[in-house]
Amino acid sequence: MSKVIVVGGAGFIGFHVVQRYVREGHEVHVLDNLSRNGARANVRKLDCLDISRNNRCRFHHVDIRLAGEVAAVFAAVRPDLVVHEAAQVAVTTSVANPRLDFEVNAMGTLNVLEALRNSAPDAFMIYASTNKVYGSMEDVAVVEEAKRYRYRDYPEGLCESRTLDFHSPYACSKGAADQYVHDYSRIFGLRTAVFRQSCIYGTNQFGVEDQGWIAWFTIARVLGKPVTIYGTGKQVRDILWVEDLVEAYDRAWRLGKGGEIYNMGGGSENTLSLLELVEILDELQPSTLPLQFGDVRPGDQPVYIANATKARRELEWSPTMKPASGISRLHGWVKANRGEIAGVLES
Repeated sequence: MSKVIVVGGAGFIGFHVVQRYVREGHEVHVLDNLSRNGARANVRKLDCLDISRNNRCRFHHVDIRLAGEVAAVFAAVRPDLVVHEAAQVAVTTSVANPRLDFEVNAMGTLNVLEALRNSAPDAFMIYASTNKVYGSMEDVAVVEEAKRYRYRDYPEGLCESRTLDFHSPYACSKGAADQYVHDYSRIFGLRTAVFRQSCIYGTNQFGVEDQGWIAWFTIARVLGKPVTIYGTGKQVRDILWVEDLVEAYDRAWRLGKGGEIYNMGGGSENTLSLLELVEILDELQPSTLPLQFGDVRPGDQPVYIANATKARRELEWSPTMKPASGISRLHGWVKANRGEIAGVLES
């Protein structure tokens, strides 16, 4: 049995990480300030797993901006594995409040790293970074097709050697954290791995308009809410089912891939445009609400496809969930939990 700390463990991805390691019999500690939509609902679901009664899962109401609180938990637990998912996740919020964005994403991550360095220097740490560290990639040629954009010269997507270009306060804060995590491996010898993630989706994702677009479009369809597409709707992302992501995390830990950076997504065979997502949802549940269109958001990439060749090779990993199947499963979860989801979004 190992000791696992999941920072941001009540969030969407963190929730799935917690579930996996509890079910495997590890002692799991959830650090979260419960500020995100759905976090309290996810904590209640973790209680429903009957894990709190046997002390395999413990919740710590901690804000990662408070270094002392983070350090105290790490000193008490001395984890073997840390999965860092806590973040301010919306570009729009970062533009409206850059200081909050910096304090959570950059300073908060530094607090986690220092707690790790001082109390558990032999632990393995996974950091959830973002494709936004590559910026708007205006130098990459894009071809416009009927329902999507595509790369002209990179059919398999972009690899980790792509130059970093932080375009938005969110990208700056996440990019700074990304580089801190990587450099703590080089300078202090910590066993850290950075995952620059593309579009992750799945159940227990309480998506909203400015974050979690697949979940938001699906929730809006089930709840009968209007949807606004910012831009043409031809923007393309490679998408990855959340449980496939957690499997990649686990393999990085088991194989001891410290000091590495991985682009992490569904790759070229699991891509989707916004318009194509709408078509899939139309098949699952037709809607009479017209789509609304707005201006492109700052820093939005017309295409982002992660070339995950390095992760596939080094982690002996590949995605298992195809887009149509994953969206159908997500749609079923939203329908089954529509009352709870509506309540979360209205809170």
